[in-house]
Amino acid sequence: MGRTAAGRHRDRLLRHGADTVALGSRCGADGRSIDVTGWTWEYEGYEPAEARLRESLCTLGNGYFATRGALPECTADEVHYPGTYVAGCYNRLTSKVAGRRVENEDMVNLPNWLPLRFRIPGGAWLAPDTADVLEHREILHLAPGLFERMTRYDLGEGRTLTVRQERLVHMADPHMAALRTEFTAQRYAGPLEVEAALDGNVTNAGVARYRDLDGRHLTHVHGGIADAGTVWLRCRTRTSDIRIALAARLLADSPVSMRKDNGRAVHHTRLNLTPGHTVTVDKLVALHTSRDPAISDPLHAAVDRVGRVDGWAALVAPHRTAWGQLWRRGELDVPGEAGTILRLHLFHVLQTLSPHTADLDVGVPARGLHGEAYRGHVFWDELFVLPYLNLHFPEVSRSLLHYRYRRLERARTAARDAGRRGAMYPWQSGSDGREETQQLHLNPRSGRWVPDHTRLQHHVGSAIAYNVWQYCEASGDTEFLHTKGAEMLLQISRFWADAAEYDPHLGRHHIRGVVGPDEYHDAYPGADRPGLDDNAYTNVTAAWVLSHTLDVLRSLPEPRRLELDERTGLDAGELDHWEEVSRTLHIPFHEGVISQFEGYGELEELDWHGYRKQYGDIRRLDRILEAEGDTVNRYQASKQADVLMLGYLFSPAELQALFGRLGHNLDEHLWRRTVDYYLHRTSHGSTLSGLVHGWVLARDRRAEAWAFCQEALQGDIADIQGGTTGEGIHLGAMAGTLDLVQRGLPGLETRNGALRLNPVPLPELSSYGFTLRYHGHWGVRLRLESGRLEIDVPVSGPGPIDVRLPDRTARLQPGETGHLPLTD
Repeated sequence: MGRTAAGRHRDRLLRHGADTVALGSRCGADGRSIDVTGWTWEYEGYEPAEARLRESLCTLGNGYFATRGALPECTADEVHYPGTYVAGCYNRLTSKVAGRRVENEDMVNLPNWLPLRFRIPGGAWLAPDTADVLEHREILHLAPGLFERMTRYDLGEGRTLTVRQERLVHMADPHMAALRTEFTAQRYAGPLEVEAALDGNVTNAGVARYRDLDGRHLTHVHGGIADAGTVWLRCRTRTSDIRIALAARLLADSPVSMRKDNGRAVHHTRLNLTPGHTVTVDKLVALHTSRDPAISDPLHAAVDRVGRVDGWAALVAPHRTAWGQLWRRGELDVPGEAGTILRLHLFHVLQTLSPHTADLDVGVPARGLHGEAYRGHVFWDELFVLPYLNLHFPEVSRSLLHYRYRRLERARTAARDAGRRGAMYPWQSGSDGREETQQLHLNPRSGRWVPDHTRLQHHVGSAIAYNVWQYCEASGDTEFLHTKGAEMLLQISRFWADAAEYDPHLGRHHIRGVVGPDEYHDAYPGADRPGLDDNAYTNVTAAWVLSHTLDVLRSLPEPRRLELDERTGLDAGELDHWEEVSRTLHIPFHEGVISQFEGYGELEELDWHGYRKQYGDIRRLDRILEAEGDTVNRYQASKQADVLMLGYLFSPAELQALFGRLGHNLDEHLWRRTVDYYLHRTSHGSTLSGLVHGWVLARDRRAEAWAFCQEALQGDIADIQGGTTGEGIHLGAMAGTLDLVQRGLPGLETRNGALRLNPVPLPELSSYGFTLRYHGHWGVRLRLESGRLEIDVPVSGPGPIDVRLPDRTARLQPGETGHLPLTD
């Protein structure tokens, strides 16, 4: 019986350099051992069924652009999908779907810079899908940010050709990429024809369920030849009119010719091979768009940049240095397989959101720069990403919050169009901040297009406010808090206060017509309009936003407060209303637990055992029920954490205080009952669900926590969602696992000018360390081990750091190391 793709991935070998050093092992689903090491990620053998998953996980990027780990001799087809994406490069097209005209904005698949193919003259081009492969290996080297592949082709009659390649997307120069190819023949002497190209004949076709949508985003594709052996390709996006230019050089020990044809710019050379002798070809590429600062024309910039590079070696050295600096700033010391996976997650977070991102007007793409799922849109995933960045790369967090601030006016326009005051941020965002959520969603199980009402997830505004607060607490950036941050908080609070409807019979306020984080439930059974009333997560977080905004406004310097009042028309009566709403938002309960929304307890119970027995994997229960002609709206079933998200965002003390403000006593027993209730009614149809449940259970039911933590760690590498990772990694889940070690298990909070810690020792992960950047202190090291917390504060300019544990307080001066015993 053949193994599944997920099973084969669980059988992967992870090696450290050339030596295999096992730091830990476990058994996969089929009982085979898995060797776990530190800094490389290796795939053995050529497996077409796994190609897209490998391409996602072997993506290389630098925060400005990224390229999937496709093999350069392979073109886009049902097996392979080379894709290159520049952060923030979107285009909008209209398609006719299911009898409707549907408008979608997509992150654009740019011209492919990878193509490099080869053949014996007169023969077919060699590729793993068409030629005999004797050996194949793909290795992602995390420390230097390099992707290596080796393939040995059978040329017949005992002759072989070994192709070894190294690839980089430059972390020091965000506009450069390079590909080094080494050819070694055995028992063959003669010519090898090599063709390298820049290919503009690309579309957005990486997600099968989007193929009814127009994916032809590029137009005016032209190639040309410049001086110094450079070819170039330029084009533009069809509606957003972003100009894109690539330039390439091919360096070889044989003559190189150039030509342009049919949307391609081509280099060609003929190598002379001798048995056992390695011949090298280097391809250097520069990429610019008209969105780049400090250039006059992207084509001129690309040609000029690539022409100034001396060669592969000149690129590799600064690239390695840049990666070394990133690893030092994001230092994470976790033993065993978990540590290896966490390094991979950090690698992909930094390829999507690096210090280069701080210079861009971009948000957090939910699937990274790794594929076309979710069309490259920005959701609420920054809620899971920024807490990690805040304590390592705060300049990147600030830039991502600027993305939201620049779109504040668009959010205010959306609120006005909906008859509301304040700012209503979109659930899905792209280039300009308008709502990008699709109107229709294709259920691949039934083949039907069904209405999509997820745009009613207005809780995204609370996520943005939460991120503003968390960033400012972690960084100490009062300038941002008092200016752009305060204005965003004010307008988000204004929206919630205006959306709240007073019920004189109940003496409380309702927020109606929303969708919560669960996403399964978007309407009441049989209702003629979408939306739910009093989603507990929405209401509690709205109360938090209102109360914290009031605190911020009270703390503003008087001149700044006057400016803000004048700018926004804020008055004392409005603030009094916010105070009232923040204390009287309705939180529904049933059966002694917090209700996910009003009426949740009245829905039918689902036959969980029966559906698991019939379908096996029921993560996407919504699609299963729709295909049966039913709807998940009828059942007490959640896709992912909803109410339990409150335990992810807030410490137990904070959550108790929030409920107390709302007039409820949230004691330990009520919360535990609530956790148990939803734990048995959640299908975990999102990679974020395991993360949140692991985080919450670590403080409530430690024996069960690690299983969920493991699911979060394995989410992409084992492709537990059944094929989705090949469409792009899940950035929020990856960053969330880093934050689980950074904040979740240590109970780390940055609140009121202190580092607060309340560690949770899990038997499976009781010893670990990490480095932070906090309030101007660089390289603060924390290590938890054997009931002890060690904190090292490097010598620096800022003052002391206050550290608060549940039973003691310590003040550490720069240059001081604290050893603090922990109590369980």
